[in-house]
Amino acid sequence: MSTSSIVATVLKWTPFILQGFLLNVVISVIAISVGTLLGTFLGFGQVAHGSVSRLSARAVTQVFRNAPWLVLLFYCIFLIPYSIRVLGTTIILPSWLRATVGFTIPVAANFSEIVRGAIGSVPSGQWEAAEALGYARGATLFRIILPQCYSRMLPPWMNLYALLITATPLASIVGVEEVLSRTQAALQSETQPDLLMPMYGALLLLFFLYAYPISRVSKIFERRFNRA
Repeated sequence: MSTSSIVATVLKWTPFILQGFLLNVVISVIAISVGTLLGTFLGFGQVAHGSVSRLSARAVTQVFRNAPWLVLLFYCIFLIPYSIRVLGTTIILPSWLRATVGFTIPVAANFSEIVRGAIGSVPSGQWEAAEALGYARGATLFRIILPQCYSRMLPPWMNLYALLITATPLASIVGVEEVLSRTQAALQSETQPDLLMPMYGALLLLFFLYAYPISRVSKIFERRFNRA
């Protein structure tokens, strides 16, 4: 194929592939939102005074933080039912939604560590001073400690999101029609070996253009907060 034909073919399939990429973005946004919420509670559990809460939260965090994302994805795809009945109505759970749950679990575990690390980075003297002033532990956490943690958690949280969006093509392995699946479908439709590198190159460029600015902004925040 000539260069112009390759470019024209890549451009022809671009809208089809972008629709798949939009699903990757939707999966990543839902997973980071729910994962952040769950990870916050897990992180609080890791710094709780009660040994049962602390050890339970720590065990859950370490198990899912160190589990391969692809294995969790397979578990969620095959263990979560295809449909559920709520008040007599059957609700279909599509593959992409079950895959989103599979991404949410490791995100929650990793964010739990971010929360624990940020809270642990605040000097213990502030806890002791607040206790001496009569603050309860919960009030100390929410009114004194956490406001200092937001800036420390933001850069690693953004890095976690950048990692998540680049991991979403794993969903293609379990049958989700996202950007990688659509790229492969386009290649199979064209049956031209010359298109292999340009099409996958365009896919790499797409992820780079999306993830690299996030990574750069994260670095800027990190430098700014380190100077503060």
